[in-house]
Amino acid sequence: MKKDDTNSRVLLAVVVSFIFIIIYSYFVQDPSKAQQKREQANTAKSLDSTESSTSQADSPNFAHNQAPQASQDSPFQAPARPIISRVVSSSVEVEIDDLGRIAQVYLKDKKFTAPRQEGFFSHLGKLFGLNSAESTPQEKLPLFAPQTILPLEIRFQDQALNAHATNTTYKASNAHITLENNGTPQTLTLTQTMPNMTITKTLQFFYDDDGLKYTINIAMSKPTPYALSSGMRPVADDDGYAFHGVVLKSDGLKGTIEKIEDKDAKLEGQSFTQVPFISASDRYFTTLLFTRDVRGLHAQVVGDSKKHPIPYIMLDSNIELEGYVGPKNYQLLKSIYEPLTDVVEYGLITFFAKPVFLLLEWLYMLMGNWGWAIIGLTIIVRLILFPLSYKGIMSMQRLKDLTPKMKEIQEQYKGDPQKMQMHMMQLYKKHGANPLGGCLPLLLQIPVFFAIYRVLYNAVELKSSQWILWIHDLSVMDPYFILPILMGASMYIQQALTPNTLDPMQARIFKLLPIIFTLFLITFPAGLVLYWTINNIFAIGMQLVINKIIDKQRAVEIAKHKKPSKDHAQKTKPKTKE
Repeated sequence: MKKDDTNSRVLLAVVVSFIFIIIYSYFVQDPSKAQQKREQANTAKSLDSTESSTSQADSPNFAHNQAPQASQDSPFQAPARPIISRVVSSSVEVEIDDLGRIAQVYLKDKKFTAPRQEGFFSHLGKLFGLNSAESTPQEKLPLFAPQTILPLEIRFQDQALNAHATNTTYKASNAHITLENNGTPQTLTLTQTMPNMTITKTLQFFYDDDGLKYTINIAMSKPTPYALSSGMRPVADDDGYAFHGVVLKSDGLKGTIEKIEDKDAKLEGQSFTQVPFISASDRYFTTLLFTRDVRGLHAQVVGDSKKHPIPYIMLDSNIELEGYVGPKNYQLLKSIYEPLTDVVEYGLITFFAKPVFLLLEWLYMLMGNWGWAIIGLTIIVRLILFPLSYKGIMSMQRLKDLTPKMKEIQEQYKGDPQKMQMHMMQLYKKHGANPLGGCLPLLLQIPVFFAIYRVLYNAVELKSSQWILWIHDLSVMDPYFILPILMGASMYIQQALTPNTLDPMQARIFKLLPIIFTLFLITFPAGLVLYWTINNIFAIGMQLVINKIIDKQRAVEIAKHKKPSKDHAQKTKPKTKE
């Protein structure tokens, strides 16, 4: 059997495997069961990784200015604590339990509760009885897993006092509060009376269209060291590609951003000073506490038994803080307190991705639609990178034109690599070609593309945002795979138009890339695939323009070679009779 045939079969096997995985995921795996399993896993994880409200692990013994002791796995599942007060508005619903904690926050806006889009395979699966998943809208979206460390949870250094606190319920001044959209905050007072200590938590809630904004004033009847938690991260969107964990800024407003991701937290804890805010986040949502005091806060992040980070603020007296629970909407966080925009995290490339998002948001305000804004962003980026792309394509074209001469040199000096390399360099120099000229511009574009990828993948603003008829949510996959197919087709056309110097085997692999990328991106958010598709279409148009420029240059060169010189014309001119 020929080597090429073997390679072809291996590549075919890879493609068939991709197709099998995609079909299996839609026909065999029930999406509703998968979601249920994820929710159960989140609950189990919170039970494994955090202290239950009524377990012995709820009585940590920690020294002043040290983190609370990391818990071990809870030996049993603690029952949910009774709810003593509810705060309700048109957009959120908040439950306060009898330990004075924010037990749950529900988001009620339709962009968070909209049903999942059903695609081609879902409909086909239902038709054959292979998939019974129903896509029904939620009434409200819960953000927290049960039996986890919750916002406003207090732990004391004194073990006896901590035991009293976990067994003494709070009393609420109101069992039900309604927030109206009139700018008037509503106050809730929570009081815990113990034999030698009285704790008063005074909360003010503010109406907001997206999340929960509040202030918290904690008054102790006598000073004592304690830790206040902003709560473990929400679990409303547990996507594995996004950042999950704690984000804070240390050493003041001009300090450094610190990130402790799930499974990376240290059991002994990490200490941070001059902290303006501390936040725990999933892909789209966050819970945080912050201060406007320039001195900041002393914070600790402790790893539980699974090394998931638990955030605490270390205190020893009365304190007044501000808090927020809800989506990581950039402009909303900016309106609350500008440093909070650092909660919107894009990874190592955040410094570059954030301006990209601001440009995308400006385009959205101009066009009124996130889909068209993505198209506008793609065109602007391509125009900015046009000089680099042009140089890269022209360099590749020169190399392609030199391919016959390069093969001659390779054949002539195949036994002498040094001479072959020397003659190759002379050939490149003579014709102004650079073997790295086509690669360098592409390498410089990678940070740009990666920044856009991170922005589109993490922007909660794209959630439930419609573009055209069949795309009702740019943050989830195209339900009918139209965009991925267009992306693959445009990628194939772009490859066909782009000059290359590949050998036959490499060319075969190159031709399979559109198929592989289509299968790989088929479940990615539609906004990402839209960007890639428009980017390919723009590249096709640019390549056609460059091809015309190259054709004109060649025509000029051919005409120049065919046109006789002036001296030659005079020599060949027939003599006239005198």
